Amino acid sequence: MKMLRIAPASAGRLASLGLLLLVFAQTAAALPAAPQTRVQRFYTTLLNTMKAGPQLGSGGRYAKLAPVVARTFDVPFMARLAVGPAWSTLSPSQQQQVSAAFQRYISATYADRFDNYSGEQLQVLGQAPYGSGVIVETRIVKSSGKPVTINYMMRQGAQGAWQISDVYLDGTISQLATQRSEFHSILQRSGVDGLIATLNRKTDLLTSKTGNSSS
Repeated sequence: MKMLRIAPASAGRLASLGLLLLVFAQTAAALPAAPQTRVQRFYTTLLNTMKAGPQLGSGGRYAKLAPVVARTFDVPFMARLAVGPAWSTLSPSQQQQVSAAFQRYISATYADRFDNYSGEQLQVLGQAPYGSGVIVETRIVKSSGKPVTINYMMRQGAQGAWQISDVYLDGTISQLATQRSEFHSILQRSGVDGLIATLNRKTDLLTSKTGNSSS
């Protein structure tokens, strides 16, 4: 049997090709995940948390979701829009406190609303450009079979990562617009300290629940 011998030039080309593939793989791994991929990862964590919901309890679900919310949502951007023009009057420390309280509240809200699993489907349907961002279209099919449309506005941050900047309930109702109205009322009545206290109080109530609410 004749042995196949690779000429030195061919071996060199193979080595170069291997190096090129390695560089390509490393570059691809470093690229930011596509918007719908980010939402799909969030939904995967959300679904796993729902399935273990009763065992985890409200505090356990919050602990699972909080770091994912921090990565997936552009909370400082959302907090700035929710506070509105008053944001520029806040000190950097106050802005950080509002963002941190808002982030905890978002995490607690998801932990409370998605507390158990009874056959729900969390479906990512696709994405479409919208202005300078991207809309990721999703649907949550309840155990009854009723579909609920939830779309996510995504924006690309300074580091290139795609993050959620708004949530559209029923596909059209901006959650951020609703929160801006609520924040404005609290700021008018109680100032920024009152807003921070209100968000923290709501978070404490949601994470201390012992019962389950329907998702």
